[in-house]
Amino acid sequence: MSTENEGTPVPPAPSAPPVPVDAPAASAPQASDAGAPTSPIPPVPPNTAGDAQAPELVHAGQAPAYASGEGAAGAPQHHGPEGSWPPPQAPVTPSYADAGAGGAGGAWGAAYQQPAPKPKGRGGLVAAILVAALVAGGLGGGLGYTLAKNHDDGSSTTLSASDSGGSVKRDAGTVAGVAQKALPSTVTIEAESTSGEGGTGTGFVFDTQGHIVTNNHVVADAVDGGKLTATFPSGKKYDAEVVGHAQGYDVAVIKLKNAPSDLKPLTLGNSDQVAVGDSTIAIGAPFGLSNTVTTGIISAKNRPVASSDGSGSNASYMSALQTDASINPGNSGGPLLDAQGNVIGINSAIQSSSSGGLGGTSQSGSIGLGFAIPINQAKYVAQQLIATGKPVYAKIGASVSLDDSSGGAKITTEGAGGSASVESGGPAAKAGLKPGDVITKLDDSVIDSGPTLIGEIWTHKPGDKVKITYERDGKTHTVDLTLGSRTGDS
Repeated sequence: MSTENEGTPVPPAPSAPPVPVDAPAASAPQASDAGAPTSPIPPVPPNTAGDAQAPELVHAGQAPAYASGEGAAGAPQHHGPEGSWPPPQAPVTPSYADAGAGGAGGAWGAAYQQPAPKPKGRGGLVAAILVAALVAGGLGGGLGYTLAKNHDDGSSTTLSASDSGGSVKRDAGTVAGVAQKALPSTVTIEAESTSGEGGTGTGFVFDTQGHIVTNNHVVADAVDGGKLTATFPSGKKYDAEVVGHAQGYDVAVIKLKNAPSDLKPLTLGNSDQVAVGDSTIAIGAPFGLSNTVTTGIISAKNRPVASSDGSGSNASYMSALQTDASINPGNSGGPLLDAQGNVIGINSAIQSSSSGGLGGTSQSGSIGLGFAIPINQAKYVAQQLIATGKPVYAKIGASVSLDDSSGGAKITTEGAGGSASVESGGPAAKAGLKPGDVITKLDDSVIDSGPTLIGEIWTHKPGDKVKITYERDGKTHTVDLTLGSRTGDS
């Protein structure tokens, strides 16, 4: 399955929710292409993992424009670094959940244009409300008079709640309780390149030293000398810098400059223990609307997802948690929480419809198919980035086809740039794998394509031992293999 990362250009996301007004609101403007860090992932190319007819996935990342190119999460194209199986060509992917540079159907970072209010429509609405109020008032008045006449005993009683609104203390196990605790530790991220391109996404506090975890495609624009800021729900805004970013994993870590001393990291859960049907809570800045909270459930686990920035040159692969919590461009990089408020994933991509969503724009909104990077994997990647500034990937040392018609991950006859498809002395070679072998299972996980294999391998760490099932000349074989490693995205 391929999705797009959210990431379409959008005006700077508000640091706090808009203040309500007394007058009736005009008809809500349609959300435009503006990419919140959760932009829809571009359609997956025919040669990607999953069904060639699969819906288009979009990164659920930046709300503003998402700069494609190196910023998008992704792995190297058809070949793997160091002669190991190369990151396949960016599959037709879903849109990033961040509103970055344009989702499916349009370039990431499409400008967000808020429709102008329609005075006549507003007037009509006010008039309609007034008429309805008069009718209801007349009816209510008549009934009230009759009841009072028949039951008036000379006394009246009024009941009032002792507490209401924000003064009520929410229980820790409720959605409101989780939101109250988690919101102060989430931030709206604005990334801008030296040329002025950029987008808006989300991130959350990882430790007390000021490290914030988010998606790679959310901060990609600011990697090479750009500008990066993080704004808390309180309105406090901090400049930040990129500590490290992993394109293949679509994970990045930034650090606040002059970080406050009272940071409260969110508690990390165990994504391996998540079950289908568990409640989920997502926090982000969909279409620039900072500090938005939505709820849902875990719809599926270990969902093979290949997502990209839509440029066709960068891709990321994950064995994702699928959720129906509403995730849109701008949600990218935000936390996916369980019912207790523990982070179980990082919202990264959404499946978008080909229609382009509301108003027929190029970047559509949520259709209930969102994908998050499991926190167990993201935690390992973040710790590596903080320690060394570079990502470390597990590998089998073989190049595999991205074609989904082989019924598995087929080892190609030739590697990148004419190199050997099976790395000499690498894990695959030591296990006896050869060009033409079709890998159908990794441990108990079914492998139906190259991208699926990549996503599964990257859920492991270098040095892990796995069982590979493959087919050769019509016969099935099983072999144990110890995963190797490679450093960096090149």
